[in-house]
Amino acid sequence: MLIPIRQLIPAAVLAAVVLVPSMASSQIRYGTDRATGETYHVEFAAGLWSPTPQILVTSESLGIRGTTVDFVADLGIEKNNFPEFRLVGRPATKHKFRLSYVPIKYTAATTINREIIFNGQRFRFGVPVEGLLEWRAWRIGYEYDFIYRERGFAGFITEAKYTDVSVTVASPLVSTEFARARAPIPALGGIGRVYVAPNISITAEVTGFAVPDIDEEYDGKYVDFDLYGTVNYTDHFGGQVGYRRIDVNYLVKQDAGDLKMSGLYFMGVVRF
Repeated sequence: MLIPIRQLIPAAVLAAVVLVPSMASSQIRYGTDRATGETYHVEFAAGLWSPTPQILVTSESLGIRGTTVDFVADLGIEKNNFPEFRLVGRPATKHKFRLSYVPIKYTAATTINREIIFNGQRFRFGVPVEGLLEWRAWRIGYEYDFIYRERGFAGFITEAKYTDVSVTVASPLVSTEFARARAPIPALGGIGRVYVAPNISITAEVTGFAVPDIDEEYDGKYVDFDLYGTVNYTDHFGGQVGYRRIDVNYLVKQDAGDLKMSGLYFMGVVRF
């Protein structure tokens, strides 16, 4: 999957604004090439992610094919901020165990401007509706850095992405309809990091998995791209600014979803 250059520019600009002013001081402070912040055994990061949503969901019931519901255009959900948590255990230099979690929740209330069918129920033009989407995105994985140097590394990642998505469309004049999709998804990928100064690094990683089309009833894809810069003030504390994009689509018989989330995030990092 190719990430449009115009979507990477904001992250690069912000990284430059945050990182460049500290480069001169870092070069004065450190007299060797040793990278600051690479001697930890446990790393914890927490912050806020501000993605732009693109969410399309179709739900069938009782043999009634559903309409593709656009949660932005039809239900009016808006951009929001979500907490993100990451934990890394590092028993040896090249081995890392990774865990991350993002709880995503959107709510909206509007009067729909077209007829939609969701989970077998018809919602007619002009009906007031409320929409709720909850997406609990877990990542549990292992990273092995097959190349490791003082100023950077490259490695591969194997992980399980546990995705739990629930969608509710409700109207006081019609009914409340609910659909849910949840499953552990295996994924493979790679990661690379380079230190542009002894305490400043740029990291890029991508993981994903694709399910081949089976009888035009089952299909799916999950791609997770992450690009971020880190300033390590000491070996134990740092700050990050990055750009993350998650692209998920699935087809299970007559139920389908196409969920894209992309945007900037800011994090604080603590290491032990």
